[in-house]
Amino acid sequence: MIKRIHLLALFAWLAVPVAGFAHHSHASLNMDDVRTYKGVVVKYGWTMPHVYLKVKGPDDKGRIVEYTIEMEHPPAMAAKGWSKTSWKPGDRIIWYGAHDKDSDRHYTGLQWAETGDGTRVGASTDVAAEITPSTDFTGLWKRDDPGGFKPHYKPPVGWPLSKLGQAQVDNFSEDQNPMVTCGNPGPPKSMLIPYPVVFTRPDANTLVMERELMEELRVVHFDRDHEVGAPSKMGHSVGWFEGDTLVVETTNFIADEWGIHTGISSSEQKHLVERFTMSDGGLHLAAEITVTDPVYLAEPVTFSHHWRKLADREIIQAPCTMEAAQLYLEAGYEAARK
Repeated sequence: MIKRIHLLALFAWLAVPVAGFAHHSHASLNMDDVRTYKGVVVKYGWTMPHVYLKVKGPDDKGRIVEYTIEMEHPPAMAAKGWSKTSWKPGDRIIWYGAHDKDSDRHYTGLQWAETGDGTRVGASTDVAAEITPSTDFTGLWKRDDPGGFKPHYKPPVGWPLSKLGQAQVDNFSEDQNPMVTCGNPGPPKSMLIPYPVVFTRPDANTLVMERELMEELRVVHFDRDHEVGAPSKMGHSVGWFEGDTLVVETTNFIADEWGIHTGISSSEQKHLVERFTMSDGGLHLAAEITVTDPVYLAEPVTFSHHWRKLADREIIQAPCTMEAAQLYLEAGYEAARK
């Protein structure tokens, strides 16, 4: 029932190294050991949270082994010219990427790949895209922190936590990330993930926030008397304007693993107030978030982040699979982290 915006072009911001948008930090890759490999595709996964390839080919000792190549999420790979039909079992492939720090572990990243006839796949993302400024908060936005995007691989430092929240942070492990089991948290954590978000206005009383690669929608009701549904990760959001600022208040949550921030979960008592303010003629968006949750926080916390406007294009969704979500285990990430 909710009409999605149809957007016009791919965007260049996705042209970043593979570690940039991972749900873990790819600590096992040796960036000083970048090699060229060749082989035959065994499996190709166009999945969340990562696109991946399984390839049979010779290792540096001439033995035929099965390599795992882990890449970025589907929109990032689409911006580089990939699609869900780029490869199929039996295709010959040559690729270039960093090897795992363990020379006997057959796991790599990828900077480029070529088909058997020498056609380069994903060699460039120089696709021009016209960016239309927003006048009413609608459109496609992406995280754009001052000084560059800063991924949240660890819990925030210095937050006032309850005993339960502090215990959770003290025992933090990236393996607890809900994305490892194809889970997506609700806000505010979902608003910090670097996937683009599109704001649409299906009618005068409704604003919809849709995250790329996350099927759950956030619906903001400008009618304060709108019926409250069952509690959920997304909660019940009511919005209003204070001058040029869009204010969104959200309640009616369920307990949510990492629902506040990386490594910090949330309870049914979570309460959010978000303030969105556009600047630079509708090309940038500042978000200030105040979260209250007496179960995990000793007092309310206010933090902020920034978004920039992207060229309008169609939102990309792709299924998450456990195999793709847990590829980092094949990379010996546990050993590399320790």
